[in-house]
Parts: sequence; structure tokens; C-alpha cells
Amino acid sequence: MKKRVFSGVKPSARLHLGNYIGAIRNWVNDIDEKENIFCIVDQHAITVDHDPSELRILTRELIGLYIACGLDPQKANVFVQSHIPEHTELAWILNCVTPLGWLERMTQFKDKAGSQRERVSAGLFTYPTLMAADILLYGVDEVPVGEDQKQHVELTRDIAERFNRKFGEVFTVPEPVIRKIGARIMGLDDPTCKMSKSSEGPFHSIDLLDEPNKIKKTVMRAVTDSLGEIVFDKDRPGVHNLLCIFEVLSGWSREQIEAHFAGKGYGDLKKGVLEVVMAELEPIQARYRKLSRDTDYLDNVLAESVQNLRPLVDQTMQAVRQSMGMR
Repeated sequence: MKKRVFSGVKPSARLHLGNYIGAIRNWVNDIDEKENIFCIVDQHAITVDHDPSELRILTRELIGLYIACGLDPQKANVFVQSHIPEHTELAWILNCVTPLGWLERMTQFKDKAGSQRERVSAGLFTYPTLMAADILLYGVDEVPVGEDQKQHVELTRDIAERFNRKFGEVFTVPEPVIRKIGARIMGLDDPTCKMSKSSEGPFHSIDLLDEPNKIKKTVMRAVTDSLGEIVFDKDRPGVHNLLCIFEVLSGWSREQIEAHFAGKGYGDLKKGVLEVVMAELEPIQARYRKLSRDTDYLDNVLAESVQNLRPLVDQTMQAVRQSMGMR
């Protein structure tokens, strides 16, 4: 039996190369090996100030990009979180069994709230329980995450185990899955920080829909160092980051890559990275342009996925409600 996998992306900004290499590309490669559920988690996007019209645009863009990147809706369910209202119902139930102290320990809330802790929304504080609901609603076996999200899956496991002890064996306890190669792509303008959708630097990231000239400028301006030798070395984050991008997109081994760039300069490395990035993104962008014009097709994909998932959602929620004495 295939393992069931849940993956979610928040439509708060455009997808970038780090999202693609660290997550989406792996989902595509594993699509025949797993029972996949891909969710655009729009309800997580409203935990902070946002523009409603921009949220609608980014949600639609994300659906098209998922499919353009190779997530075949015939082999996986692709849907929008708010289209299945049981996500928020289950999140409220989990809020009622999750100790306050567990949420207070979540590092991402501390990072996002910063010095404005008294002003941020309660939703930002409790969004880990919504994330847990996203996962537990579908009896998920595995959750692919980066290192920075591992704490959320561990909290989900704790919540599931606590619920099961108190009310009976209702939830599957999921496992986090962290890939080693390409799991953490860093910013091109600051390779000490993870490539992020929230960065305002113009040459920080490569968005999947960036124009070729913008991609070229971003790669050629990427931070390196003054040492000159092109080898994999985590103590030289700029060069190491470029080599990791080349490694994933080329499919070459590290030995092949170092041999190829031996005696060459950073300009050659950046040109090599640019070539493999463009070779990967050009067909994705072409497919996206075609898909974005076919709104009926995208609507049908979403509706069919919700219909496919409905029996699983109903089964889980019936068990949850009955176990808690609400039905």
C-alpha cells in the first residue's frame, strides 16, 4: 500500500527556486510512489495583514504552477484549503486539546511576532494547530518538510498522540521527511539565509515566473567569495549554494561537478548555474502560460480533488466528533 503524503504551500508570495528544488521537484519525482495530497493553504495566509485581491491572484497562480511543474492532477489531489471547511473545524477541536505551553514554544511564532507580540493576531499564535489539522484530517503517513518546519510536524505528532490517549485511536501519527540534497537553498544575495518569499532584496531569489533577463541578473550577481577554488564547502556558503543548485538541476555527482569547474572562475560557475536554471524553468513557464488561460480546467481540477477527498474527510471527522461526544 502506498504511503499517504500531505504537502502544503502558503499563497503569500510567488514561488521561487528554493520552493521548487526543496519541495515541488521532489513531489513530482515521487508522484507515482505515494498517495499525494497537495494543498494551497490560503487560510494560513490570512494570519497576517494581507491584500484579499492579491491572495486570490496568488492562489490561482499557485494552482497553475503546481501543475506546470509536473504535479499531474490525475495522479494526485490538488486543492485549496478553504474549499474544505473541515480544516478549520478540526483546528478548533485541536485547539481545545493542545496545551498553551506547546504553542508558546513554537519558534516561528516568536520570529514572526518579534517585538509586536501584543499586536499580532491570535490566528498567528494558533496556526500550528491549523497546520496539524491539515495533516491529521487525511490520515497522513508522511509530511515532507524543511528543517525549519520540522518542529511543526513534531507538534502535530504530539497533538495526535495526546488526542489518541484521551479519546481513542483516531489519528495516524505522521512522520516528517527531510531530504538532504537541495533541501535548503539559500538566498543568492545572502547565502547565510534561506531563500525566502518574504525577502525584499531584488536579487535574493529566482521566482519561477521571472523573466530571463531578471534570472540572469540575479545569478550573475550572486554572492561568492575571494578564494577562487570551486568546490563543495559549507564554510563557503555562496559558492556552496550555487554548486548545490547546479547539483540538483544537472543531476551530476559532486565529483563530476568539481572536475568540470576545476581551474575555472566564478563567472564560469554562474554561467553554468544559469544554463541549468533556464533549462528547468523555460518549459515550466511555457506550460504555466497555457494553463493560466484555461480557467475552466483549473476550476475542474480543484473541484474533482475536493470530491475525491470528501469520503476521507467525512470518515475522519465522524470519528473525531463521536470520540469527543459531539455526535
